[in-house]
Amino acid sequence: MPRFVAFLRAINVGGRVVTMAELRKHFEALGLDDVETFIASGNVVFSSRTRAVAALERKIAKGLHAELGYDVPSFIRTDGEVAAIAKYQPFTAAQMNGSRTFCVGLLAEPLTSQAKKALLALQSEIDIFHAHDREIYWSSQLGQSDSVISNVLLERTLKVRFTFRGMHTMVRLVAKYGFS
Repeated sequence: MPRFVAFLRAINVGGRVVTMAELRKHFEALGLDDVETFIASGNVVFSSRTRAVAALERKIAKGLHAELGYDVPSFIRTDGEVAAIAKYQPFTAAQMNGSRTFCVGLLAEPLTSQAKKALLALQSEIDIFHAHDREIYWSSQLGQSDSVISNVLLERTLKVRFTFRGMHTMVRLVAKYGFS
């Protein structure tokens, strides 16, 4: 049975607290198997008979909205996609020199060419970006909370929803679950 990771937005931020035990129960109630949570920030590893990722994203988002009472956008990747994200090198070693933030933004669809141009227009000596497939990679010389770049700014500029995860989280997911 295929393995997936759901990267959920709006879990355990902004005063919206969901225990990992509750989150696992919500996923199991949706008929998903082998459910495990990974750190308390909305990462859920699971198996499903269906391979239709978009349908799974809608099912999970709808189910969580019904249970939690607010939107929980869900961005799903297969185990192989998570492994590929963790291995991907969007920036050179020189570009990464001094980086304090290295994140990946998970999107539902690849950016349009117009959105890619808008993303690259946000680059500076401090913040650099790269778009690849359904991900946005961001490296900053500042900590994420210290940068002028924010989720709100990016969503307004790109006109898409996404969720960020640190690349360290992606690497740890691959190591823990043996994704390849």
